[in-house]
Amino acid sequence: MTSRLLSACLLAFATQANATTLLFGSCAHQDEPLPILRHIAEQPADAFVFLGDNIYGDTEDMAVLAAKYQKLGNNPNFQALQHAMPVHAIWDDHDYGENDAGAEYPQKEASRQIMLNFWGAPKDSPRRSRPDGIYTDFFIGEGEQRIHVILPDLRWNRAPLNGMGKIEYVLKRRPDNRGPYSPSEDPTASMLGEAQWQWLENAIKQPAALTIIGSSLQVLPDFTGWEAWVNFPADRQRLFNVIRENNINGVMLISGDTHWGEISRYDTELDYPLWEVTSSGLTEEWKQISPNKHRIGDATHTNNYGFVTINTEVEQPFVHVGLKDAAGNILMAQKVLLSSLRPY
Repeated sequence: MTSRLLSACLLAFATQANATTLLFGSCAHQDEPLPILRHIAEQPADAFVFLGDNIYGDTEDMAVLAAKYQKLGNNPNFQALQHAMPVHAIWDDHDYGENDAGAEYPQKEASRQIMLNFWGAPKDSPRRSRPDGIYTDFFIGEGEQRIHVILPDLRWNRAPLNGMGKIEYVLKRRPDNRGPYSPSEDPTASMLGEAQWQWLENAIKQPAALTIIGSSLQVLPDFTGWEAWVNFPADRQRLFNVIRENNINGVMLISGDTHWGEISRYDTELDYPLWEVTSSGLTEEWKQISPNKHRIGDATHTNNYGFVTINTEVEQPFVHVGLKDAAGNILMAQKVLLSSLRPY
């Protein structure tokens, strides 16, 4: 059987009419043609999530930032996706406005309004006026196939990163394909801030068959040296604690940012495995892939998008997750029994 035929068979298996499907991706440069978006638009799905770096703004000039959004908006492949299904978005650093930026970015209020205007947020949306970011959530599907998607803002409140000098980085980190950052030494340092944490803890308790946390940065890898939840140990541990202490079933993670794609599985400190699908990028590629002891199988630097499908209309309800390339071929996939995510 050819890989294309195998992919088609798997796709048909995973996207039956009685399933709920979320598609997602990240890292889309507005100067590229983005044919992958037209392919995504042709898929049977309930929604698509842009997980950040949805343009490469990298500016404090808001006219430049708005023009880059408009260039994406004028792309016919992007327009096809918008017409095909509901589209949701959270930002990462490059569409926030500056590489690796956090709370210190001086134009974040203006950037917020430009971002929310582009993505069609209502004028009275709380995302426009919250003092601590543009985090949001939404639901797709019904009943036993209801998916709750939670999108935290990892930029607005983010404390300073703990980095190293260029010479030390070249000597100690670059040979191992790791970045220049290390976990914060401040036990109170956070990406989210307390108000957003309170919101997330309430959101994750809402009933759903599957709860997906859509993070602009990777959650599970222990140490890539790049931006990730591990650089803020208090946040990462708090997320694990919230899931365990509140007996939250059915949590999975999706993420972007890296310019490579992979699936990770984390078995420590929780009562069930936590899975993360990292999809990056829609246009961007990075071949120097960092180590990740939680990675299942191989990573890919091929342009990709992710999928999560829940199907409960079978004898053993399951979640099918993975990555596909721009032609729809499955690059990697995992079938996870829903019962394995429900210890409580």
